[in-house]
Amino acid sequence: MRHQRPAYEEVTIANGGNTVTLRPTLRAAAILEARHGFPALFRAPFDLDVTTISDIILTACSDRQSAAAFLSSLLGKPLFPFFMAVRQPLADLVSMFIPAPDPKAGTGKPMPWPEVYRALYRIATGQLGWTPESAWNATPTEIAEAYIGRFGTGEKQSDPEQAAQNEALGLDPEFDRAGLRALKAKISKGN
Repeated sequence: MRHQRPAYEEVTIANGGNTVTLRPTLRAAAILEARHGFPALFRAPFDLDVTTISDIILTACSDRQSAAAFLSSLLGKPLFPFFMAVRQPLADLVSMFIPAPDPKAGTGKPMPWPEVYRALYRIATGQLGWTPESAWNATPTEIAEAYIGRFGTGEKQSDPEQAAQNEALGLDPEFDRAGLRALKAKISKGN
């Protein structure tokens, strides 16, 4: 069974009565990937790398004071329960730094992560018209989904009403009559 991402991406870590909520924002993804790279980010919870884990928590928490308080609560206590508590939530969080794949999209040319995040920022601020702050606080998946929601995937969506009319006339149900008329008009005008 394939893991389904939540509609609102975030993770909550609870340890010893303390909790902190982390969001995989574009800002956190760009900063952490640049500092550590994905291999180190994915390994950190399993390698018991308290420095990288702390950086992930401080960077991905919107309330830096609560993140610092959460980490300070660990002083003088055994770290093993903490490592067990953060392992899966941090693995989930880091995976959310990668935009959810669009099953309808084709495979494109691989891009380095800084370019992916730059492109997502440009889409959010340029094409979607979001403020820079909104773009940085959205997750990579939220930006990608908002873009698809506004502009589509590039695939023409069929009109069910048109398909039914075409089928009733014995024509191809996917044939776009309105599109053909528009094309003919454009050609006749010499455009």
